[in-house]
Amino acid sequence: MLSEAVRSDIPQILTALPGPLAQAIIHRDEQVLSTSYTRDYPLVVDFGEGAMIQDVDGNRFLDFNAGIAVCSTGHCHPKVVEAIQKQSARLIHMSGTDFYYPNMVELAEKLASLAPGDVPRRVYFGNSGTEAVESALKLVRRQSGRDKIIAFHGAFHGRTMGSLSLTASKAIQRRGFGNLVPGVFHAVYPDVYRRPAGMSADDYAMQCVSNIEEQLFRAVAPPEEVAAIFVEAIQGEGGYLVPPQVFFDELRELAHRHGILLVLDEVQSGMGRTGKMWACDHFGVVPDVLTSAKGIASGMPLSAMIARKELMNWPPGAHASTFGGNPVAVAAALATIDLIERELLENARQVGDFLLGRMRDWPSRFAHVGDVRGLGLMIGFELVHDQESKKRWPELRNRLVHQAFERGLLILGAGPNSIRLCPPLIVTRDQADFALSTLEECLRQ
Repeated sequence: MLSEAVRSDIPQILTALPGPLAQAIIHRDEQVLSTSYTRDYPLVVDFGEGAMIQDVDGNRFLDFNAGIAVCSTGHCHPKVVEAIQKQSARLIHMSGTDFYYPNMVELAEKLASLAPGDVPRRVYFGNSGTEAVESALKLVRRQSGRDKIIAFHGAFHGRTMGSLSLTASKAIQRRGFGNLVPGVFHAVYPDVYRRPAGMSADDYAMQCVSNIEEQLFRAVAPPEEVAAIFVEAIQGEGGYLVPPQVFFDELRELAHRHGILLVLDEVQSGMGRTGKMWACDHFGVVPDVLTSAKGIASGMPLSAMIARKELMNWPPGAHASTFGGNPVAVAAALATIDLIERELLENARQVGDFLLGRMRDWPSRFAHVGDVRGLGLMIGFELVHDQESKKRWPELRNRLVHQAFERGLLILGAGPNSIRLCPPLIVTRDQADFALSTLEECLRQ
């Protein structure tokens, strides 16, 4: 049972951070946990409810990370908790790879119906975003008979070896692991804020697509050997970059012309995050394959690879997962999707509009705020040395993240110098107002 303190919808900091109990846990953690984990600030979580988190010392925080865009319905939503409790008392595991159970079929039917475009779909379940991408990589290579893949600079598709081969976000993620999956080539994603002077955003986006044909296809990746193009509808780890409509228009046409499959990675941007079920719905693009995870089960480990039915006709044993589609995680996903459809899409649109509306003039009010961009509750803004040069300032971004933490607001960086705002879809306007006031106070300092 949560304490009454965490039920308040604004932060309260009672101790120096980290507090004494948190310090003790951090010390124990340092003795036994992998040093590969990234911890941006010393938050030691005790419990959470809605958009609020309480640490082990009783400090209360507003979570504008949503567990890194995972807890779409907020922390411990009563309907999600109820679904988990009921299912865990009935069946925890039997492995949908080898047997059948009803709610796995029900969720697949639901996801197939929600996928963009009026085309029949099949669904493969995994446990995480990287697993969804791995399965998509295997599917497109096997079914197309082609071995080459196009991805984008700045992309983050996961850290297992296949998805890591597509990832091009930070060198640390690839350094030291030797040869990755061969045949992957990277193109420029249209960061329109950094387009060449005098060039329109649309022209720059079209140039990014043209370069795939003029540079990659002609030099290193013959189009008849390219199985698929993997692309994030909104680039997440790359800095929450929102491309112009023409980017997807041109990309779809390019892929269609050469018989190349289009794979949309919606691991971070899907499940209502942008005010629509999928970010690609904003652009009217219908992918051949779509990957989903993070917000799909509001905290439970689950992912889905959703593909055209005729494409996902590989034979039994070609790919499988012991735990993917676990009945408890599936129950959480069914409750999550129901909440998103009935209540949270509209809230994401409304609160997202409020946030962006108030942030639009930040570049004119704060000398070190560069671009502000986003859709729904997937919003990013850059920290720069000055408006004219647009020189990135990662150190200032990092300081801002820590200053916000000290004031009870949980945010994270994205890209070289951006901050991401991705609160739970249940976040209120009052909480959004608190978050922006906190950030403005930090920016003034």
